[in-house]
Amino acid sequence: MADMAERTIRGGDGIRTFPFPVELSVGGVGMQVGPMGTGRTWHADAPLERVHRIDFHVVMLFAEGPVRHMVDFTEHEAGAGDLLWIRPGQVHRFSRTSEYRGTVLTMQPGFLPRATVEATGLYRYDLPPLLRPGPAELAGLRAALEHLRREYEDTATLPLSLHTAVLRHSLTAFLLRLAHLAASSAESVRRRSDSTFTLFRDAVERDFATNHSVSAYADALGYSRRTLVRAVRAATGDTPKAFIDKRVVLEAKRLLAHTDLPIGRVGAAVGFPDAANFSKFFHQHTDQTPAAFRADLR
Repeated sequence: MADMAERTIRGGDGIRTFPFPVELSVGGVGMQVGPMGTGRTWHADAPLERVHRIDFHVVMLFAEGPVRHMVDFTEHEAGAGDLLWIRPGQVHRFSRTSEYRGTVLTMQPGFLPRATVEATGLYRYDLPPLLRPGPAELAGLRAALEHLRREYEDTATLPLSLHTAVLRHSLTAFLLRLAHLAASSAESVRRRSDSTFTLFRDAVERDFATNHSVSAYADALGYSRRTLVRAVRAATGDTPKAFIDKRVVLEAKRLLAHTDLPIGRVGAAVGFPDAANFSKFFHQHTDQTPAAFRADLR
């Protein structure tokens, strides 16, 4: 991994976020690309094998496997030729036992213009982090990433302004290939085509901390409960209630992992004013109490 500056920021929810250090990039640009290795960290206080959060994009192309890596509390197993795309705000943890070999790209969100951000789907959090390209797709991605790496390391040929412009174009070419791979998966196509599910997903993301009712979401969106159940099951395989509960559990895990908030306040932050009800809900969905989950991460 590329070394990260020893500084953090703290959001309104108390979660420490490790920022992308432009000053450590070659030429001070908003990206880094290079080989993965051992003994590196984003920050002195955040060992890679502990759960942590960053405010920049990370794309890892693996040369060897298997590698186990946790993203938003789901374990993913990657092999040679697979890619892992971690977006800003997602929590993740490196495996203590896996060896990471390949190429890693890190990128500050503001490095690319808005049109490119939209075209490449940089904030499609509904897409899976783990991507498995076919042989032709992998060859194109490897060639684009290697070209980007050569341009990144070559600071002598062009003035800094032109060097940065070339990097943006080269990075865009790689990301367009990567975005096409992500969007072409059967799951992502199904989710994108189902506007009912998309509206429900967006509503849950906005209101999950205060609204856990399937009927309330259906009424607000103008659908019958049956229509909503059918759309969510087709897109995810889950019921709307299970989808809401998973989002609530994920947020609770983030707060338990990243803050020192009392258990009761964590529960209140995700819609459970009563601490006992929150503990019961969390245990039903994780087989752990909130306190035990937090202790396992400390």
